[in-house]
Amino acid sequence: MLKNPIIPGFNPDPCIVRVGDDYYIVTSTFEWFPGVPLYHSRDLKNWRLVRNLLDTKEYLDVRGVAPSEGVWAPGLSYSTVEKRFYLAYSIVHCRNKYLMDVDNYIIWAEDPAGEWSKPLYVNSSGFDPYLFCDDDGRKWLVNKDRDFRPANIEVRPIIIQEFDEKKGGLVGEPISLINGFTRRKFGEAPFIYKRNNWYYLVLAEGGTGYAHCASMGRSRSVTGPYEPSPYNPIVTCAPGDFEQSEGNPGVMPERYNPDLIIQKAGHGTIVETQNGECYLSHLCGRPILPQLRCILGRETAIQRMEWTDDNWLTIVGGGNLAKDEVLQPNLAEHPFPKEPERCVFDGGVLNPKFITAHGDIQPDWLKLPEEGGLHLRGRETLSSNFDTSLIAQRLTAFRAQATTKLNFEPTDYHHLAGITCIYSSSKHYCAYKTFDDKKGVAVLSVYGFEYGEMTDYGVSIVVPAEAPVYLRAEIDSADLRFSYSLDDKTYEPLGGVLDMTILSDEVGGRSFTGSMVGMFVQDIHTKSKWARFDYFELTEV
Repeated sequence: MLKNPIIPGFNPDPCIVRVGDDYYIVTSTFEWFPGVPLYHSRDLKNWRLVRNLLDTKEYLDVRGVAPSEGVWAPGLSYSTVEKRFYLAYSIVHCRNKYLMDVDNYIIWAEDPAGEWSKPLYVNSSGFDPYLFCDDDGRKWLVNKDRDFRPANIEVRPIIIQEFDEKKGGLVGEPISLINGFTRRKFGEAPFIYKRNNWYYLVLAEGGTGYAHCASMGRSRSVTGPYEPSPYNPIVTCAPGDFEQSEGNPGVMPERYNPDLIIQKAGHGTIVETQNGECYLSHLCGRPILPQLRCILGRETAIQRMEWTDDNWLTIVGGGNLAKDEVLQPNLAEHPFPKEPERCVFDGGVLNPKFITAHGDIQPDWLKLPEEGGLHLRGRETLSSNFDTSLIAQRLTAFRAQATTKLNFEPTDYHHLAGITCIYSSSKHYCAYKTFDDKKGVAVLSVYGFEYGEMTDYGVSIVVPAEAPVYLRAEIDSADLRFSYSLDDKTYEPLGGVLDMTILSDEVGGRSFTGSMVGMFVQDIHTKSKWARFDYFELTEV
């Protein structure tokens, strides 16, 4: 069986493609850099992170973007005519109820793990771009239109326009396809597939919260008109035919389904195996109860599908409710070597599981010397959307333990270095070493930050300034505890139990990422203080 989620942790908006025996998935990364992880599988069960596709500032500039802006819903496709992969992606710079500033780009490569073309700008009309490569060689860009005029706030259709890279981008005029196929509203994330001379348009609807779903329509022409499937929504966790409320579509807790393990199923993309078996990969969430908060963010799941006699797609066995376990394909299992939980930062190259936020990774603030260890130069606070010195990885389990060995000699209270559990610049917790200017000693402290409110938890443990310290974060579902050690044998608590559920999509505004755990350094005095982290270890417990 395939157990959902197949890619746990902050991995939303999956787009899946098969070429030969290889399966690939890309997911959204928002303000995090490098952007768009590329996952690879041979059996749809075992997945490995190959690389992050947008790995230089030329491909992705997220400096200054607000939390949950940046890269939305990348679309990965493959041209059987050219034997070439295409990636379409958005960079959202600004958004509110009416306005959105977003640029859409396309890049391409023969080998997805290799070198990609330079980004080609295509449009700024909306978000969630996807390039459909037809079998006649023509290509079509679809995306969600974002009409900024208040009178048209409910008229934001999916649009399609032909793409020709030889002519430098889009050609002809955009054509409006449809707003959506269900009453749930918020039709977005368009993907087009061709089967038996039918063009199938798959959408996400209902917002990305508990009313989320995947829907489908079809047409004999790529430019429509598209008729809705009688089985819509084809995958969801919220049963019934209902109209989405005008509340926050990113939450909708009243649509939580207590009969299911996974929630929020929607944003689906289709893949067919070498043996003709059909699957739909989609995002999902696993909330902590009773808070209904998903600290792991939105994750990647998969459903086994089948085609009906009248050529529509439905879940195998009937119904449309997402399952936490599905029948795996008739493919030989292909596990990958287990990656070590402890990273000692040797080899001079940063493991692709480590990413930063709101900027790119440069040697002027991050160094990986031959002798090992991660060296970070302190810059701005974790509340900044510009120049933070932060390296983190996705939290992928509800019970986990993260430990790091820190070498840091603070001489000013502006100097901070330590471990953080972070959702965004707006929501995070930190355990850190700093300097107490009143006592003239180095101390360990803890603070939390939530939407403009900073909480000092009253922790002040005196430690030797020149000696290394081991810092640990222990996550147990809704609970977060920090601790420290001077010998890596005996750990003492740093403060009490903290509310881990604050670090979730559901708390404070519309946000879409997930909890990260990592290392940071801050120096808002001279931006010159360095710290060394000898290792970082994240384990499931």
